[in-house]
Amino acid sequence: MTVHAVALPPADRSLRTILRRRPFTHHNRLAATVVLANVVAALSWHWQGDAKVLTTLVVLNVTLAALIRQQLVINLLFRLATSAPTHWPLRIRWTLGKVYHFGGLHVGAAICATAWFLVLAVTTTGPPFVQVLTWVIFAVLGGMIVLALPRLRARHHDLFERSHRFGGWTVLVLFAVLAAVSDPVFLWPLALVAVSVALPWLRLRRVPVRIDSPSPHVALVSFDYGVTPFAGSSTAVSRNPLLEWHSFANVPAPGRSGFRLTISRSGDWTGKFITDRPGHVWVKGIPTAGVGNIDKLFTRVVWVATGSGIGPCLPHLLAETAPAELVWSTRDPRRTYGDALVDEILRVQPDAVVWDTSTEGKPDLVALAYDACRRFDAEAVICISNKPTTWQVVEELESRGIPAYGAIWDS
Repeated sequence: MTVHAVALPPADRSLRTILRRRPFTHHNRLAATVVLANVVAALSWHWQGDAKVLTTLVVLNVTLAALIRQQLVINLLFRLATSAPTHWPLRIRWTLGKVYHFGGLHVGAAICATAWFLVLAVTTTGPPFVQVLTWVIFAVLGGMIVLALPRLRARHHDLFERSHRFGGWTVLVLFAVLAAVSDPVFLWPLALVAVSVALPWLRLRRVPVRIDSPSPHVALVSFDYGVTPFAGSSTAVSRNPLLEWHSFANVPAPGRSGFRLTISRSGDWTGKFITDRPGHVWVKGIPTAGVGNIDKLFTRVVWVATGSGIGPCLPHLLAETAPAELVWSTRDPRRTYGDALVDEILRVQPDAVVWDTSTEGKPDLVALAYDACRRFDAEAVICISNKPTTWQVVEELESRGIPAYGAIWDS
């Protein structure tokens, strides 16, 4: 489809728009809300060094931090948020679409649990065993938070992931011991957290895959082991289940069993995966809802994708979960992804804007998305791209009054 340059209207610089930008995201607002709730709870309970109050705050926060990341809870949150009918006011649906910022609850609760545990460790006067155990738990929690800081997490993601997995398990065990020797009443929420953590691992399995690589840049991975996930979900896959997991958007095809994943070369793990083309991988848990699920909140949606970001868009386009228009910017799409995939996209999106960066250069995605919204009369934009591009598209469109969504890399 031929696209001409579009003049963007000036951005709104009002306080309301500024408060939609970083650092005032819904994710950070939720984290701040949890911190404020903890302060209010501590004051209302008239805490004066009472170890039981401190322990209660710690347990409540640990429980919230763990449960909000549970796959069943995530799917429930998305189901509730996206059940709003499209005739509701756009302002309400705009806010409901931010449901994927729920990770702010995890962050706020984890910070509060660690902070209260520090106070508990400083004020504990029980037997030496209890004091030592308390400090060890605080040290593990503190280390997990440090490694979760955005810059450290991005630079040492494998270490971050393993610290959360093994550190989280360690904290659960040690906290259970501490609760058992000090206050057994707190064992039941810890048992709930333990069940929550264990459930995905109870569905751990090694499954066969078929891998097609139309180019050295991408692998199209096909699964058919009795699971056909819903459009907008993701699956975590691994070659070493105790060490690292990577989540990719599921691409089910209407009328066919199984599903596909689109994996592009973007790091050591994906590069080795594309080169090795393994015959089996590990999967665990259940298909989990992601940002793309919010398309059903709107009457018409524009999908903006770069490169292999087409993967998360494709199931929605194939299933027609909402009337949609596609803007896809990628390098030499047929050579990179193969004629079969490109033709499949164009069959359901004949008017798609497919921008070939190898011949047309880098596009102004904000302008392309804005123009597509205007032509298609769309209510919202969902962007699947890298971090800088996603934030740029989301913030620039929202400053022009268009609800926009994209991953926030909070996990």
